[in-house]
Amino acid sequence: MPVWVRKIRIQNPERMQEKGPLLLACNHPNSALDGIVLDTLFDIPLHSLARGDAFKKPFVNKFLHKINLLPVYRTSEGVENLGHNYATFDACKKIFEQHGSVIIFSEGKCINEWHLRPLKKGTARLAISSWDQNIPLRVLPVGLNYSSFKHFGKNIILTFGTPIEKHHIPSSDTSDGARNLAFNALLEAQLKSMVYEIPKEDKAQLAEKLGIKVPLWQKILFAPFALAGVILHAPIYQPLKKLAKSKAGHTDHYDSVLNGLLLLLYPVYLLLFTLIAGLILKTWYALTLFLILPLTARAAVQLNTQTG
Repeated sequence: MPVWVRKIRIQNPERMQEKGPLLLACNHPNSALDGIVLDTLFDIPLHSLARGDAFKKPFVNKFLHKINLLPVYRTSEGVENLGHNYATFDACKKIFEQHGSVIIFSEGKCINEWHLRPLKKGTARLAISSWDQNIPLRVLPVGLNYSSFKHFGKNIILTFGTPIEKHHIPSSDTSDGARNLAFNALLEAQLKSMVYEIPKEDKAQLAEKLGIKVPLWQKILFAPFALAGVILHAPIYQPLKKLAKSKAGHTDHYDSVLNGLLLLLYPVYLLLFTLIAGLILKTWYALTLFLILPLTARAAVQLNTQTG
């Protein structure tokens, strides 16, 4: 995390100690990276709902379930698949019964923007049906804000709200529609206070709210290490950046694809770099490089463009 994220600010960090059954209801600005950030920061295992079309191939389906991802289908992915959501909700309830935790992206679709979109009904339906089965679920609103969706090394502001519980909405005597609306109103009110509303073209406001000023002395101190980081990591970063752009540059998944590739392949690069250095240099120098290389990447991230 310190290598590829410049700064994380967590508002109400005590909420990260909440125990299950817990449903994390989040906005969804940055595709798979949203789930990775939360899963990395929480001490407890988190299951996450993900777009159903990613589960088509049997091998991929099995792998995604192994890493705690569950499919949820939208109308755009085929009306015939919507019935599968009942099985996913049943799986979530079994997780809740075992005091587990699940991430759901309440806007339904990922879009790279600083804006809260209308909430879908899925979060309300999952929470209310759990309460109707006497599961003591709490719903924790989570707001994610990124300084950039294009530049590597970003600032993230992560805000946790106040848990929503069964007694906060009308009882089961009220219609399902009214209960869903009441729940969404509570969740939306909290998320609106946590998700920044910034027009994409307003660079000044973006820099003010999500940028962090770097002192001149720090720029001077980090400059040689940052340059070394750019040069030493070019053999892995530039090809992966090009690959991510070719596959997802026209979508809202580019940032997550690039960071996901680096997450998987950077440890391999680090080991190969150290082994090659060990063949050329003494073992002691090679081990020193193993420790220094991520620090140079960190220095490069500190001076990289933060917003935009």
